[in-house]
Amino acid sequence: METTGNKKDMKLGWALLPLSVMIVVMLISIVQLGQGPHIPLIVGTAVASIVAWRHGFKWKEIEEMMYKGIRLALPAVVIIILVGLTIGAWIGGGIVATMIYFGLKIISPAYFLVTICLICAVVALSIGSSWSTMGTIGVAGMGIGLSMGIPAPMVAGAVISGAYFGDKMSPLSDTTNLAAGLTHTNLFVHIRHMLYTTIPGLIIALGVYAWLGRRFADSMTDSSEITQTLTILEDSFVISPWLLIVPLAVILLVAKKVPAIPALVVGIALGFLAQVFIQGGTLADSVGALQSGYVIDTGNELVDNLFSRGGLDAMMYTVSMTIVAMTFGGILEYSGMLQSIMNQILKLAKTAGSLIASTILAGIATNATCSEQYISIVVPSRMFAGAYEKMGLQSKNLSRALEDGGTLTSVFIPWNTCGVFILGTLGVGAFEYAPYAVLNFIVPVISIVYAFTGYTIERMAVIQQEEHVAEQAAQ
Repeated sequence: METTGNKKDMKLGWALLPLSVMIVVMLISIVQLGQGPHIPLIVGTAVASIVAWRHGFKWKEIEEMMYKGIRLALPAVVIIILVGLTIGAWIGGGIVATMIYFGLKIISPAYFLVTICLICAVVALSIGSSWSTMGTIGVAGMGIGLSMGIPAPMVAGAVISGAYFGDKMSPLSDTTNLAAGLTHTNLFVHIRHMLYTTIPGLIIALGVYAWLGRRFADSMTDSSEITQTLTILEDSFVISPWLLIVPLAVILLVAKKVPAIPALVVGIALGFLAQVFIQGGTLADSVGALQSGYVIDTGNELVDNLFSRGGLDAMMYTVSMTIVAMTFGGILEYSGMLQSIMNQILKLAKTAGSLIASTILAGIATNATCSEQYISIVVPSRMFAGAYEKMGLQSKNLSRALEDGGTLTSVFIPWNTCGVFILGTLGVGAFEYAPYAVLNFIVPVISIVYAFTGYTIERMAVIQQEEHVAEQAAQ
């Protein structure tokens, strides 16, 4: 086995060992024992540490790998905490109740899935954040859908599809800017190129939601149940269209390029004030809603489950899973295990079609191994850029493949920060909503079909390709 200093090359078998052990333990824990993913991720981290140690890394270096992984997730952790506070404040302030109340009055059950998908798409497109959209509009959408008798996984799937469409296509989105920047692609060229895969994906998703909605058109929910829910909301909260100013203010702030964190803080403050001055809550109750979530007891199980949630404490499960997942991902990334896996994927890329398909598969693999959406864009972009240049493919092909394979598929990995966030926010697990997050799984398929047929795959001009080769040779 070759060595570089005291570090041994990471062979594929060793690189796959921690991931394989983690997945086996994960299946036993979740499927057979009905437990969460934390312990399997810790087991995977332990195995990865042993593999790294065997390949010449000292314990202090392995610790630093874990810390690097955690540092990558810290922005996500802050957002997760703020979303928990937002949910508690907005439920206590009657904002969520108001959105659900008017939603039940206005939206037809048969078209609800289509409607909530489009609303989330527009909001995420405006503010550039799928997480903020799901944590605000998505929470209200879950309440409306459940009140109509629509299964939670269906509602969550429609919310996710819409939120990720808007996030992916927004010039304000972090992942969109990241994919364009890392590949040196003009931002709007990148967005226009994504239209070819994402618009058909949205159309297919809306068609599926329209078809699913038909079953709820007639005998979906007895209208008396909706009437009862509306009555309970009127009795439990002050319902006013003026409360809709709060979510509109947050959307407007982010659309005006105010960063997500201060925008969410404004939303939390407005929700807190609404609970005190509009809903008549005490300061103790309002602070309690931020800390441990809002609690309501109406005697109606649906309403109680819907509104007894939120708060800082409720997000600690999500935060702890994110931290554990990123310790695992940090070791895989910085020890060279992920590099070894990516190198094997790269060997399969003999044609333009297989190269793009390999990029998409690499994004999925990175989401599963490193548990972070951003890494699924960063790592494949570094590894595949040279191959795209050698094949004469324009950089926008790479940037689109990174988003189609990395950004969208992160939601399907239960231990990925995106899957963890959705569980904590919408209350539905990845395996449950996966069949209904249509846009997220259909766009990678469309992208791979395009890759092998050559449709919308654009190549560099001969002169441009020669310039790239010359630049590489000079470096």
